[in-house]
Parts: sequence; structure tokens; C-alpha cells
Amino acid sequence: MNKFVAPMLALAMTAGAAYAGGPVVIEEEGQPEVVANTPRSGWIVPVVVGLVLIAALASSSDDDDGGETGQ
Repeated sequence: MNKFVAPMLALAMTAGAAYAGGPVVIEEEGQPEVVANTPRSGWIVPVVVGLVLIAALASSSDDDDGGETGQ
């Protein structure tokens, strides 16, 4: 009889523990809304390109100092 009671007692103890916490309800959350803000650094690239162009024009190779070339 001990061989029959021991497994049934173990089964009864574990089956009761399975429902101890109650049902678990998982609520689905909605997807977060992603809002893309305009970048603050949108003016940096045009300013840098403009400064490079101004520097290139200021340092052009048209060096005419009025001196003789030796020809």
C-alpha cells in the first residue's frame, strides 16, 4: 500500500502548487509612437561647404604680382 500512496501523495501536492498563483493575464501594450525631430545640426554642413569654397576662391593660384617672368 505504501507503494501506491507515496506517488499519489506526491502528485496531489504538486498539482495543488501549480494553481497556487492564480491565472496570469498578460496585457499587450501598443507600439510606441516614434516621432523624428528635425536635426539641429542641419545648418552645419552648408556653412562648412561654403567656408571651404570661400577659402578655395581666396587661395586661387592666380598669383599675378606684376613682376617679370623672365621671358
